[in-house]
Amino acid sequence: MPTALFLSPHLDDVAFSCGGLLAQLGDGGWRTIMATAFTRSVPDPTGFALSCQTDKGLGPEVDYMALRREEDRAAAAILGTEPRWLALPEAPHRGYHSAPALFGPLLDGDDIWKLLAALLADLMETLRPDLVVAPQGIGGHVDHRQLITAVLALAHPPPLAFYRDAPYAIRNQGVPSDVRIGTLPSCAAGVASGLDRRVAASCAYASQIGFQFGNPAA
Repeated sequence: MPTALFLSPHLDDVAFSCGGLLAQLGDGGWRTIMATAFTRSVPDPTGFALSCQTDKGLGPEVDYMALRREEDRAAAAILGTEPRWLALPEAPHRGYHSAPALFGPLLDGDDIWKLLAALLADLMETLRPDLVVAPQGIGGHVDHRQLITAVLALAHPPPLAFYRDAPYAIRNQGVPSDVRIGTLPSCAAGVASGLDRRVAASCAYASQIGFQFGNPAA
């Protein structure tokens, strides 16, 4: 049975961006794994990190990442995939103190990609995937860029494909954040049979839908 490893910076990116492809590969007999990089719970967040949950109507007493991991578990069940969480801290817990900073220059000393590359190397050794699907970094979010750096740093990567990051690709039709991805040939995958599950899995991330799209219908 061939194996496809889908890499997600955050708990929603794969479902939003390429959940239809993931579902169809599963239908076609592939084993699929959805591994998310930045999933760590951080006790007692403050400042911008705390506002990232309170602006979604979640009080400071809520373990925001635990809630999101449960959303991810529900989305994975809809897509028929295996969730994996790599337990690294999101950018607001690494010194990025505002929304604009999330899309700006990498902070000096933020070399989280090195830890991520080591975790990915372990995953490759364990899973031996036939295909790895990673983000293009459209939109320029620092966590997406760090994941791409980690993927491109792998010594002996399996075949790679890169998905267009939603909702950023919907909003601005941007270009990949790394020129090495931008030079790769593009291809389209017909995912009609997986589209309903992509939408349903996306809606499983209830904490994010209002913020990213306005409402489930949108």
